[in-house]
Amino acid sequence: MTVPMPGSDSDSRSGSLLIAWQLKEKHVLIVGGGKVASSRIQDVLAAGAKVTVISPFQGLNEQTQSFIDNKDSNSHIVFHDRTFVTTDLDDVDMVLTAIDDVELSRNIGTWCRARRIPVNVADDPSYCDFYFGSQIRQGPLQIMVSTNGKSPKLANIIRRRIEESIPKGVGEAIEKVGLLRDKLKERAPGVGGDISKRRMKWMVDLCTSWELDDLASLDDRQIEWLLDEGWERDVVPPTPGPKE
Repeated sequence: MTVPMPGSDSDSRSGSLLIAWQLKEKHVLIVGGGKVASSRIQDVLAAGAKVTVISPFQGLNEQTQSFIDNKDSNSHIVFHDRTFVTTDLDDVDMVLTAIDDVELSRNIGTWCRARRIPVNVADDPSYCDFYFGSQIRQGPLQIMVSTNGKSPKLANIIRRRIEESIPKGVGEAIEKVGLLRDKLKERAPGVGGDISKRRMKWMVDLCTSWELDDLASLDDRQIEWLLDEGWERDVVPPTPGPKE
């Protein structure tokens, strides 16, 4: 007998696993050059991927063309002015299609699955191994709202409402806390055990005690002061220390 999860039903178990996919230095093939393709290019470039774009030149929209033309900042883009051929799938780690040819899109999806290449076929969820949600990016902060391909427009509306509620400076606060955490791990190295538990507790206490604005404004001198006056004494100072 199958025992249902608490508070779940059959629909709740048909969702997706939301993960942060590491694409740095991975090879992503994008078939198409229009508006959807330009959005995909922007997303995978932000993740550090190496990108190959396959599209006839006349099919490029303005933004896609700007990505391709701006070689100084987008050196990871290779563009081929032609239609897709099956050998384009050789040695790629991910495939994204964004073309009007439904039959070709589905064929690409089928070929990718035969080769075990993760694929997203735009506007055709049954041929997708994963979906693109509506994303918020503020520095290292990333939030994705997904409707499992059912309603991208509603995902976008929900994403805007969430974004409006995020305090200003949260991205900077995350950057500074990450820097503090790295320096703390240098000072008190170790994985697991008592030292790791103490590090975690101290960081949790700091993040819950201080305001986001105070965390965002940390400089190098304050970070060292926090480690000396806070970590070494096993306390969380009530206010930031002296600035540089």
